[in-house]
Amino acid sequence: MTVVLIAIVVAIVSLGAGFFLRKVLADTKLASLELDSEKVKAEAAREIETIRRTADVEAREKLQQIREEAENELKQRRAEVLKGEQRLEDKEKMLTDRERDLQRREQSLADREVNTKRVSEELEQALKEQRQQLERVSGLTSIQAKDLLLKQVEEEARHDMAKLIRFVEEEAKRESDRRARNILSLSIQRTAANHSAETTVSVVPLPSDEMKGRIIGREGRNIRALENISGIDVIIDDTPEAVVLSGFDGVKREIARLTLTKLLGDGRIHPARIEDTYKQAKAEVERAIMEAGEQATLEANVHGLPENLVKLLGRLKYRTSYGQNVLSHSLEVSHVAGIMAAELGASAKLVRRAGLLHDIGKAVDHQIEGTHAGIGANLAKKNKEGQAIWHAIEAHHGDVEPQTVEAVLVQAADAVSAARPGARRDSLESYIKRLESLESIALSKNGVEKCYVMQAGREIRVMVKPGEVDDDEAALLSREIAKEIEKQLDYPGQIKVTVIRESRATEFAK
Repeated sequence: MTVVLIAIVVAIVSLGAGFFLRKVLADTKLASLELDSEKVKAEAAREIETIRRTADVEAREKLQQIREEAENELKQRRAEVLKGEQRLEDKEKMLTDRERDLQRREQSLADREVNTKRVSEELEQALKEQRQQLERVSGLTSIQAKDLLLKQVEEEARHDMAKLIRFVEEEAKRESDRRARNILSLSIQRTAANHSAETTVSVVPLPSDEMKGRIIGREGRNIRALENISGIDVIIDDTPEAVVLSGFDGVKREIARLTLTKLLGDGRIHPARIEDTYKQAKAEVERAIMEAGEQATLEANVHGLPENLVKLLGRLKYRTSYGQNVLSHSLEVSHVAGIMAAELGASAKLVRRAGLLHDIGKAVDHQIEGTHAGIGANLAKKNKEGQAIWHAIEAHHGDVEPQTVEAVLVQAADAVSAARPGARRDSLESYIKRLESLESIALSKNGVEKCYVMQAGREIRVMVKPGEVDDDEAALLSREIAKEIEKQLDYPGQIKVTVIRESRATEFAK
């Protein structure tokens, strides 16, 4: 029991000592916290004072800056106000000057009006006196003189009206000619095509001259077989490493050329082999003909042609006319005629079709009697082409009178394609000679400095020396050159002679 009491007492003493110790520690910590709080308050007060002082300085600086900016802006506005006042003063002065000027002008106009009125009265009085004097001299009253004057004026008006009518007619003719030339030139420029000149012979190159003997064969049996089956003359002469095939039928000549080329590549040349090779070459050429006809219809934008006409069209690839490939010529005629039809508002589709088929008769003109225009028209009829198509084909060379606009356009396009320089071989030579003759005639005249032949020989521009030829002599010179051309040369159509002197032109067409 005593031990228990001692333990309780010890526990109570321990608790009291612990409580006292904790109280002492709490008081000590509280005192430390109060000391720290005082320090923090002091530091905060110092920082607040520092911030207040800094803010005051910045505020004073900002205020000073705002004050300076306000003063600068005030100065600028004062300067602008001064400038505005100066402008107003200038405008006021200008308005004052204008007002004075207007007053002077009003005064001047008033003076002129008075002067004009006075002069008008004087003129009226003078006219009245003149009329009275004329009546005394002529013995006519004013009414009679007026009737006579009106009659003269009427005659002059009729004369002027006739001159005006002639001028309008000539102007309309010139305008129509100019428009026609523009349409033709536009069509030619847009369808500029190159034609390769074909001949009536084809040359087959040989690997060596030894092949000539193999082509001839024993006692000439090989060459006779080739000529008999192809219908083409085989010419073997001294030409080194070449054989010439001659014939007017381009298709047969192409088959013979292809046959001989295949035989030379194969090396076996005898009558039986020649016959087999000829059949193969003929089939290839017929396919090429069909392909050429189909390609031509695509290029001309013509669709729905019968197969027979397409095949005949392809045969024109191996047909030439004066050195001009007929298929290329037909394509060009189709394009040119189509463009002209579009410019004139005609049926471009119909004209292109007729232009492409216009020379179709040349594919079989060696087999059928008649002109190629008539043969082509009959072929178009048989293949159920429209009347407008076969009529244009029939009339493109003037064998019959063209009755439609489309026929006239095909005829014009055919002439353009065939007559342009370089299209046909014989035309090129005569064209150059014609240009030289025209230049020589113009240059032979006195006072001519230079001469230029233009528009395929349809126009001559002559430059004269201004010191030797005046305007009247230039007109006479143009007429003289035109007469000389008419006398010495044969020419199609009309040639315009233009004599140019000091930027002036005198024209005379002949």
